[in-house]
Amino acid sequence: MTTPTTEAAAPRRMSSVFERYLTVWVALCIVGGVVLGRLAPGVAQALDGLTLDVRGAPVVSIPIAVCLFFMMYPIMVKIDFGRVVRASRNTRPVMLTLVINWAIKPFTMAAIATVFLGVVFRGLIGPEATDLVKMPFGLDLPVGAEHGAGRVVLSGGAKMLEIPLWRSYLAGCILLGIAPCTAMVLVWSYLARGNDGLTLVMVALNSLTMLVLYGVLGGFLLGVGRLPVPWQALLLSIGVYVALPLVAGYVSRRALLAARGEAWFQSRFLPVLTPVTIVALLTTLVLLFSFKGDVIVANPLTIVWIAVPLAVQTLLVFGLGIAGARWLKLAYEDAAPAAMIGASNHFEVAIATAVMLFGLGSGAALATVVGVLIEVPLMLWLVRICVANRHRFAGGRGG
Repeated sequence: MTTPTTEAAAPRRMSSVFERYLTVWVALCIVGGVVLGRLAPGVAQALDGLTLDVRGAPVVSIPIAVCLFFMMYPIMVKIDFGRVVRASRNTRPVMLTLVINWAIKPFTMAAIATVFLGVVFRGLIGPEATDLVKMPFGLDLPVGAEHGAGRVVLSGGAKMLEIPLWRSYLAGCILLGIAPCTAMVLVWSYLARGNDGLTLVMVALNSLTMLVLYGVLGGFLLGVGRLPVPWQALLLSIGVYVALPLVAGYVSRRALLAARGEAWFQSRFLPVLTPVTIVALLTTLVLLFSFKGDVIVANPLTIVWIAVPLAVQTLLVFGLGIAGARWLKLAYEDAAPAAMIGASNHFEVAIATAVMLFGLGSGAALATVVGVLIEVPLMLWLVRICVANRHRFAGGRGG
């Protein structure tokens, strides 16, 4: 049996080949998606047409919904709601992550993205460049009518909103900024030698908070950015993409524990689910980049323009998390996951919501995908920074 000291000193590594080489898989899926988009441009459009429609308006993308369910379910089924109830015993790191994620991060993301995309890079993006996005659910305006920063146009026989391209990118950044990570942060915390139990508690609380605040903050910040605010679709997205896998995870967890026991659940069932999440994520990336392949090939700097504000936001929020943890005198094992959750994004929900609200081919959807592209290597780098500086915290160990 290993002692606590030995276990804490032992290096943690991703056990799955999918996890160890996630950056490589993401890059390969991006390349594969771009190639697919060039060779078979009709594939993504056909998949994008598989939707659940309400009043004639496409509201839920079935392929994305299926992929997201399998991304989210393995995380949700791990949540022990008994731990959530007991979280009051360790309130400081929980309160820190809730304040950063919901009172600070959404607004810094909107501000940073507006400065970079709307001012610094606007001339490079193209002051007159536009993007076609879906009409907000339930809105029926005549062609030529103005709505926010957009104008209703007819495209392919359907009414669309024509908005400035930079604002479309801004929408994707906003959707990322209001979605705290509840999936990959479990991996980041594990690698940083954080408190795994506390990380799971914070993941559960942020998932529950997202049910209430995601639509509210999303609608407010999109409105401030003069973007279409489809309130019904935002609320529906939370129901489909967060509440459904959360309920499925809770129900199946109780049933499996009752039928097979804790040992089987932890040692046999959960390990099988780990690659499922990542495969579903990678499948989503192929879909998204297959549709945006022409745009990326024609102007690869688009990725850079979007990546810069996202990277600045990540570093800023991580710094705020670490500073808050030091101010609260948190132990390193608690400080690391608190900072990691704020720095990383729930890109699965952001991707799905952007696709549902604005369309698979929108700049907003592309921006959320760029979030995945930069987050994996950036978070791995921040993990190394955490481990290297853990001796600076209470309860941290040098070495």
